Amino acid sequence: MEGMLVSLRTPVVCVVGPTASGKTALAQRVAELLDAEVVSADSMQIYRGMDIGTGKILPADRTVPYWGLDLADPGEPYSAALFQEYARAAFADVDARGKRSVLCGGTGLYVRAAIDDYQFPKGDQVGNEVRDRYTALAEEIGNQALWERLRAVDADSAALIHPNNVRRVIRSFELLEEGKSYARVNAGLKTMAQAVPAVFLGLSVDPAILNARIDARVDQMLADGLVEEVRSLLRAGFRDGLTAPQAIGYKEIVAALEGTCTLDEAIAQVKTATHRYAKRQRTWFRKDARIHWIDADDADIEAMTRQALGIIESAEGA
Repeated sequence: MEGMLVSLRTPVVCVVGPTASGKTALAQRVAELLDAEVVSADSMQIYRGMDIGTGKILPADRTVPYWGLDLADPGEPYSAALFQEYARAAFADVDARGKRSVLCGGTGLYVRAAIDDYQFPKGDQVGNEVRDRYTALAEEIGNQALWERLRAVDADSAALIHPNNVRRVIRSFELLEEGKSYARVNAGLKTMAQAVPAVFLGLSVDPAILNARIDARVDQMLADGLVEEVRSLLRAGFRDGLTAPQAIGYKEIVAALEGTCTLDEAIAQVKTATHRYAKRQRTWFRKDARIHWIDADDADIEAMTRQALGIIESAEGA
């Protein structure tokens, strides 16, 4: 469906913001009141068995149908291009049944892929020979060395990417082999046309309050059995998926279980890494002028819901 406008009876309601801001609770409450179904846009919640550490809403707590959860095994290749295809098929299915979709998530690229006219280049799916080659090179020479090779040939793109974000570094090399630059593609996101009708809601939380929520949430994950969840996934053979750079909350616990650090050190690392991730999310979403921001400092779900419904009604009546 990429490269074309998607016709829906009602616009998709997008609920975005940083981790621990209350997106899931708001999205579900809005979905209840609008007779909608939730489509998750979270690049880690797609993985089966990675439940506690990703903050995935438990089946017993789901009051509306959910899409986008448990799509792959940990470590199985997945991409924004695959999610684009999946999400738009979900929107069409929901719309055909006379309902509407609420897209909820903090993975900015997944949200953009689902809603905007983001056209992915050939080979972005599974079985990409260029990706496989650079993935092997990263394993051979390390993250920093691979990033330095990128900086030598495309300094502008390297400046936008952390050396440990191997996936994005490799993505930059893929684009270079097609005569494109990650930096230029990234800049184009700001002016990209919208392919799917949507209303954007964003949850804004004071950074200090959000960090305190993140810390409490990590502590609750430990109490809910995160360590045992990681042990179970390791026994199932998913170590590579759990130790991927983006697997915050898993790679740190794996290190503790393997004796590289203590559990207390791992927990502190999870909290710090999540604080940093939330900051990156805030930066990403703040650049999108379409988002109507809702103050979520006090986490009053009913007040946020009333404001969200007012924004939706106003946007659709404009």
